[in-house]
Amino acid sequence: MIKIETTRLILREFEVKDADDVFSFASNKEVSIYTGEEAITEKSQALDIIEKTWFVDYAKYGYGRWAVIHKPDNKLIGFAGLKYLSDIDEVDIGYRFLPEYWGNGIATEASIEIMKYGFEVLNIERIIGIAMPENVASCKVLEKIGLKFYKTDNYADEDNLFNWYKKEMSL
Repeated sequence: MIKIETTRLILREFEVKDADDVFSFASNKEVSIYTGEEAITEKSQALDIIEKTWFVDYAKYGYGRWAVIHKPDNKLIGFAGLKYLSDIDEVDIGYRFLPEYWGNGIATEASIEIMKYGFEVLNIERIIGIAMPENVASCKVLEKIGLKFYKTDNYADEDNLFNWYKKEMSL
């Protein structure tokens, strides 16, 4: 099982026992505002996400979105990780956290290690990030971790426009 540790965080694969914590952040309307997805409304949906999305990604690709535990209060506060987007044949970095943890550098701290893992351990050639332009904080995180803006476009047949960022593996 993958486990990455930073000064304040532990990143690890999700487990079934995390369903209540997943429900806590995935049902929060503030968390989903810039995701293009609806907030979930039932705890069974949290378990479905763990089992039918994240477990499948771990088995198929060897990576996925990981649980982020905030060490100072030993609390699962959201996710961060890589996801293979088969419809565009790209690997995306993403993160979502409970609002009370926003603005503290957590997304940057987690994402720096995820990028390193993606390039150095998984040998991924390119990692992208996709964020709504109005999600200024997320766009800034993508730039802080070394991704470069390269276009504004829609994604997955959505009407919304997104800022697209990328970083290539350094040789």
